[in-house]
Parts: sequence; structure tokens; C-alpha cells
Amino acid sequence: MLFKALSAAVYGIDAYLVEVEVDVSAGLGNFLTVGLPDMAVRESKERIKAAIKNCGLDYPFQNITVNLAPADIKKEGSGFDLPMAIGILGTNGTLLKKDLNDYLFLGELSLDGSLRPIKGALSTAVAAQQKGIRNLVLPQDNAREAAVVKGISVYGMKTLPQVLDLVNQTDQFEPLQIDPDSLLSEALAYSVDFRDVKGQLSTKRALEVATAGGHNILLIGPPGSGKTMLAKRLPTILPPLSFEEAIETTKIHSVTGVLGDSGGLVSRRPFRAPHHTISDAGLIGGGAIPRPGEVSLAHNGILFLDELPEFARNVLEVMRQPLEDGQVTISRASTSLTFPARFMLAAAMNPCPCGFFGDTSRECSCSPTMIQRYVSKISGPLLDRIDIHIEVPAVKYADLAAKPPGEGSLEIRERVTAARKVQQERFKDQKIYSNAQMTPRLIRQHCEIDDDSRRHLEHAMTKMGLSARAYDRILKVSRTLADLDHLERIQARHISEAIQYRSLDRNYWA
Repeated sequence: MLFKALSAAVYGIDAYLVEVEVDVSAGLGNFLTVGLPDMAVRESKERIKAAIKNCGLDYPFQNITVNLAPADIKKEGSGFDLPMAIGILGTNGTLLKKDLNDYLFLGELSLDGSLRPIKGALSTAVAAQQKGIRNLVLPQDNAREAAVVKGISVYGMKTLPQVLDLVNQTDQFEPLQIDPDSLLSEALAYSVDFRDVKGQLSTKRALEVATAGGHNILLIGPPGSGKTMLAKRLPTILPPLSFEEAIETTKIHSVTGVLGDSGGLVSRRPFRAPHHTISDAGLIGGGAIPRPGEVSLAHNGILFLDELPEFARNVLEVMRQPLEDGQVTISRASTSLTFPARFMLAAAMNPCPCGFFGDTSRECSCSPTMIQRYVSKISGPLLDRIDIHIEVPAVKYADLAAKPPGEGSLEIRERVTAARKVQQERFKDQKIYSNAQMTPRLIRQHCEIDDDSRRHLEHAMTKMGLSARAYDRILKVSRTLADLDHLERIQARHISEAIQYRSLDRNYWA
């Protein structure tokens, strides 16, 4: 007897439907799974057999053949346990319904018949909605994640018998309802605040400009100057996530299994801070079947690289494509996948190996050769892709003891959000969201400057030997400064301030 059930598999960060066909025929009890299953799928036969028996249900001791269609795409993961079990039980009359085209099943089975969480629940819900499938059945731990998608009924189940009751008597169960707007509004409360940081007014200003335009920023200063403390507070001044951004970000975290206790939706902009020992595959993504790396997990948020020169040279160089294109493509012999990676890079470094070069209170013990070798770990092309370089001096005692505390994150975020709204209106017909993402054509269109500003910029280009990419960065930062001032045209003072944010181009270590 043949029975069919619908499931889904994740490819990249998106899901596609899989039809699970189960055929039971006379034989010696062989269980065969076809359709390019991986090891986790092939091992499911033992879990399914034990789960059905331990739930007190009839398991057919006959030949069972399971086909996962389309059969030319590799299937992986344990999420096919539940639809395969439903198909087996459907062949022996346990289910009252013979047509389950309005149901999509996903879940891993324990030996006692309980359901364990799986990866990619949100991507599956989006795929079900797009295909017009009305009911999604999956483990209870994944229900909140999937329920943020409107237009489908999501049922979170604990055990296999509960799933059977749901299929037989759907009217007796209520789908889970989630209000995504409330999740997004609750996420604006942070445990850290810019008010905690004493002094560093110029650095705070640079961070405000960076977040207002989505610009990459590099903090350079001695140990203890507050570089990491400042960077960790960057998410508190970023604009809130829109629902579309939250869905896109959650899909990436879901398929990698790092969603955690986010309430089903990534409602805050991500802040990823990998250790400097990370590999290039860990940063960009990789694997036999490519998985997203840290640059994709930081999508719509911040990637913070502390002690930047300590990262391996090859690891830093692979960031060029995502920094430029906002996405990363990983190619393998059998497949090529593109993951979104539109993030703001925040990096921090000491000015030299000992950390005290240029410090007025402590003497640097490094030779010029040591300093040059230390700095040369960061290539020129990578530095060109960082819009703002800012010096972070050691904090003076007067600043540490000053009262009252400085400006808080809420006030800064209001200004940043206002500037971002201007940019969203400016680029509403383009597929970009901030000034940092402007193409050369858009720079010419939106970054016009007067003769005074042009002469000032020409002088800086000649004196500092700036590259063409650095020229574009200065114009982009100037456009953001004008947006913060609510001005339509860029003024000379905006150009001057943007040039001051190119510390490394001013031969900082000379």
C-alpha cells in the first residue's frame, strides 16, 4: 500500500518541499530509503521503528520503501523522521485521512515517540506559506519560530500520538498565535548603555556616524582605552529591525542551529564577535554541504573583530567579497550557494604589539620593524574597505570621575534612526538600505559637493595619497554627516570631518 506525506528540506537558507512516499509490501521486514538520503536520514529507520512500537502503535513487519522526492537533491538531517512515521502509519489505517496535501510534517523522533527540535523551521514555514499549504506540524520547541509567518496554522506537538490525534481531529486543536510586532518592540531594552562609557566623546561621535550610515569602522588605541566596551554597545544605537529584516536574519540563525532562546524571532540586530583563532571557513562559511559562517550570522547587524592583526591573513582577506557585495558565494564540486552577508564591520586593534605607541603616559617598547610587521598583517585593500579609522586615546582620570554621566544610547539611537529614515526614502527605488552601500553611480547622484569642498578634498587626496576607493568612502561618510544634520547638500565641514576619520591614511605610524 502507498501513502504520501509532505515535508521540507533546507538548501542554503531557504527550504523546498519534499514528498515522502511510503510503500509497504509483503516481505521480510526490510526498510529501504531512497532519494539521496544522508546518514542521519538512513539511520531514521531505527528511530521510527522504536518510536512507533513504544507508543503502542502497530508497526508493519513487512518490506518498507521510502522515497524522498525530488530524488536528485541530497537530503540531510533528522527532520524526516516524523513524515516517514506518518507515512508508515497511514498505510495500516491508523490515520482517518488519506489525503494530507494540506499538512507539512517536520520533526525528529526519540525512541519513546517524543519530538525533538530541528533546524530550519522558519525557512520551512515560509516555503509552506508560498506553496499554499495551510497546516504545519512540527516539534513544540520550534513552534514559536515558525508561527511568526502569517497565513499558515502552526501546531507544536510533543509526541507522535499527539500528531496522530491532530491529523484525525484537527478541529480539536488551536494553532499557535504569535505577534511579531510585540517581539520586536520588547527587544529594544538592553542591559548595556553608552552612558556607561566615560569620556571618549570623539569616538562616540565616530560610532554614531558609522551606525547612521552603516559604515565599517576601525578603533585604534592602547589596552584599556575602552575599544571593546564601546563596540559591544553598538547594537544599542542601531535602528530597530524591521519585520522583513528579522525574518531574513532568523532564517540564517535557524538553519545553523544557533537561534537559542530568542522567542522564535531574532528581534535584535546580531552582534557576532568571533575569536581571532577562527578559520576562514568559520568566518565565511563552508563544509561539504555549505553552511553560513560568522559574516552571514552577522547579517543586518555587526561583526566585531577584536585584536584585528591577530587574525590570520588569509582569514581577513576572504572578507573582501562580503564587505563589497553584501553576500558570500561558496562553491563546491556538486553545488554553489550564496548566503546574505550585509553587515557592519567593527574592528579594534592596538597601535603596536605592546599597545603603547603614541601614548603620552607610557613608553612604547617596540622597534619600528616590529610595528611595521604588526601593521602589515592588515592589507591595504582591506583597510580601503573600512570607511572610518578612529583613534581611541587612554581615558583620563578627570573623565573617569566626571559627573553626570554622558549621553545615553536612547538619545543617540533617535538621531541614528532619523538619519536612516532619510536614507531609506532616498534609496526606496534601489536595493540598498544605507549610505555605505551606495554604488559609484549613486555616489555621483547623491554626493554632489561645491567648489570649496572639492578643493579641500583634492588637497587631502594629494597630500595623503588616497586611493579611488578611499575617495568614495569620504564622500559616503560626508553624505551621512549631512543626513545627521538634516541637510540636503554636503558642506565643506562634512568633508573635513570625514577626512579626519581616515587616521591610517594620514601615516598614523610615521
